[in-house]
Amino acid sequence: MSSSGGIQIPVRLPLLLTHEGVLLPGATMRISVDTARNMQLVKSRLLKGTSLKSTIIGVIPNTKDPDHDSEELPTLHSIGTAGLAVQVVGSNWPKPHYTLLITGLCRFRVAQLLKEHPFPLAEVVQLDQLEQLPNAPDGELGELGERFYQAAVQLVGMLDMSVPVVAKLRRMLDSLPRETLPDVLASMIRTTNKEKLQVLDAVSLEERFKKTLPLLSRQIEGLKLLQKTRKPRSDDDKKVLAVRKGGVFPGRQFFLDEEAEDDDGDDTTVLERKVKGANMPEPALRVCLKELKRLKKMPQSMPEYALTRNYLELMVELPWSKSTTDCLDIRAARVLLDNDHYAMEKLKRRVLEYLAVRQLKSTLKGPILCFVGPPGVGKTSVGRSIARTLGREFHRIALGGVCDQSDIRGHRRTYVGSMPGRIINGLKTVGVNNPVFLLDEVDKLGKSLQGDPAAALLEVLDPEQNHSFTDHYLNVAFDLSQVLFIATANTTASIPPALLDRMEVLQVPGYTQEEKVEIAHRHLIPHQLEQHGLTPQQLQIPPHTTQDIISRYTREAGVRSLERKIGAICRAVAVKVAEGHKMSKQESSSHQQGQLAAEEKETGGDEAQRESADLTAPPEMPILIDPTALKDILGAPLFEMEVSERLTLPGVAIGLAWTPLGGEIMFVEASRMEGDGQLTLTGQLGDVMKESAHLAISWLRSNAKLYQLTNTAGHLDPMEGTDIHLHFPAGAVTKDGPSAGVTIVTCLASLFSGRLVRSDVAMTGEITLRGLVLPVGGIKDKVLAAHRAGLKRLIIPKRNEKDLEEIPAHIREELDFVAASSVDQVLNAAFSGGFPATTNPLTHPHLASKL
Repeated sequence: MSSSGGIQIPVRLPLLLTHEGVLLPGATMRISVDTARNMQLVKSRLLKGTSLKSTIIGVIPNTKDPDHDSEELPTLHSIGTAGLAVQVVGSNWPKPHYTLLITGLCRFRVAQLLKEHPFPLAEVVQLDQLEQLPNAPDGELGELGERFYQAAVQLVGMLDMSVPVVAKLRRMLDSLPRETLPDVLASMIRTTNKEKLQVLDAVSLEERFKKTLPLLSRQIEGLKLLQKTRKPRSDDDKKVLAVRKGGVFPGRQFFLDEEAEDDDGDDTTVLERKVKGANMPEPALRVCLKELKRLKKMPQSMPEYALTRNYLELMVELPWSKSTTDCLDIRAARVLLDNDHYAMEKLKRRVLEYLAVRQLKSTLKGPILCFVGPPGVGKTSVGRSIARTLGREFHRIALGGVCDQSDIRGHRRTYVGSMPGRIINGLKTVGVNNPVFLLDEVDKLGKSLQGDPAAALLEVLDPEQNHSFTDHYLNVAFDLSQVLFIATANTTASIPPALLDRMEVLQVPGYTQEEKVEIAHRHLIPHQLEQHGLTPQQLQIPPHTTQDIISRYTREAGVRSLERKIGAICRAVAVKVAEGHKMSKQESSSHQQGQLAAEEKETGGDEAQRESADLTAPPEMPILIDPTALKDILGAPLFEMEVSERLTLPGVAIGLAWTPLGGEIMFVEASRMEGDGQLTLTGQLGDVMKESAHLAISWLRSNAKLYQLTNTAGHLDPMEGTDIHLHFPAGAVTKDGPSAGVTIVTCLASLFSGRLVRSDVAMTGEITLRGLVLPVGGIKDKVLAAHRAGLKRLIIPKRNEKDLEEIPAHIREELDFVAASSVDQVLNAAFSGGFPATTNPLTHPHLASKL
């Protein structure tokens, strides 16, 4: 639409403030409307107006960022463009807004602002009406117009005329009046908003030509340079490029963006060069070259083009032959591990063994280690330290809750949205083929209709198979034999046997109290002080306070709760330090001093003076945490030494149990009443525990005469006319496992005999009908639990004596271990003075050998 035609704009125009660009006469532009004033203008004028004049608005460029909530109108630019709203489109997402398609008509100058609310309304003076080029190209103005026209023809001639859009632009140059060309072409070529604003401000036609001609010349030079740097194209490629470049519509920058297009032929060549330089194995290289050959023949519009390209880019990025060199310094590794972690001797020894063998034989396959232990003992952090020790990259894969085998092995490329599995993704992330992979919480894998991820891990975690691991997405083998896999788990019970068989299990038991104190002062307290912005000069926690926190406020195998309690102490001290810091600042201000003096004068007396001084004085440093402060911060102790209080009546014994969270002591209580010989079991017991209870009853009934166990009426059968109730306290906790047999026997023997079990004795072990004591697991965890509870004598199966070597020496010295191979020895050790049995010579004759 010509801006010099017969359009007469109204004297009063509503003003639309736009920050997205500059609208020039003769150009068409899309403007997003989202500010309050512009929204009101659209609703009041454009949506309700019916005449042509009601759809003509003034577009003023707003060079500053719009402030949606500002009540004040920004300073208006003096010159704007009257535009015709061709289209109005509304939308509610992501927030209510309109999009206007506006064609510029002519320039105007703002004469007077009539009102600001609800939208700006101004009195305007129309420009661009009378000035036209002379018919003959004489004079400076005519010469400028001719030069501009020739430059525009040259610019369009550099494009492919076979494209319809380019031919339409060529015809437009001949049909439009030349005085309109500067505005139209300035809106099309690549220019900044600042340059367009200079063209808008050029009211004089001569000045407009002078402003626009350098922009056009710059664009021509840019196209020439672009054509020199590009290789010759086929006819099809030229047409595609011309279509991309030739989408010429007023107000758009389709065809002259030097940065918009990539040379697809060059990209394919670069990708082929990368494939050949990736140093991948021969089978993978053959697959990539085959896919690359298909990619070259494939049109870009096909959906499979992007899929194939993504596949090839992943294959190039995988570390087929990139690896890091191991730091094989045994002494430095030992120092690093000791500095990072206290105790955990078995784990450190295994890592040093791996390093030593690796130093002697460089082609060693990466072992599959599985750290099994309670939460909070440092399994994950040990894996990170191992990576630092070896000088390898570290990558953690969280397997908790994973229930789809595609997470491990990837999706096949026939599926929409397919991607490689976590193993291949991890290798792509670290960029080397020998990292340390930590498979966290491998015992918490799920199973669903999408397959079993634990079964998918079988190939990954088998040292004899993972040299040719095949991901469904890659569909070619990748060598994982150099990867050091470390798995962590709380228990091996939920790990499938086939998967467990492929891993070397290293037990990580809980810490002793002494180890926890050492860990707290070496690692936890300095870390928490740093996290809370404190220094050792501000807060000190002595060892005896740490011992109180461990024994009275936390009862766990790891140190997570201990760290949380230390964090609570740091937060409480941080408040005191911050208050003291603020008070000292206030104290230094003269206003505060005057206020304190006024209060002191008003109240009078030494007492008021002391109170005000106490209020403003910062706390003395360092703040020492003693038992009183500990109780004030953490509250009343959560755990007390209640063992001696519980064993005040016959029929109570202390057992030891293993849980995924560490060892625990477990009370067993029994009572009897008149009845018909029934056994009642409570405490949410599993089948194994129930069987142990029945086994204990049977053994006691069969040996009642030997141990002189009778019922209340004096019958030799202790169950005659008697009901027995056996209870395991903490009924909300599920209990099961083959280690409560000796505890139940001792508890019932105490009930039937009326004698008290020693209050400092705990026991563990399973029994048989013949009275033998069978070995059990988790000895170290159970011993640590008994030590935490303050017990002194532990009865364990004879065949578990070898497990005591794992117990720290100072704990073995503090405890009295009784290794029992029969129930007789258990009862003798559990009762003060033993549990004597009367031997009847008639029942048990001494037979001489006949040999």
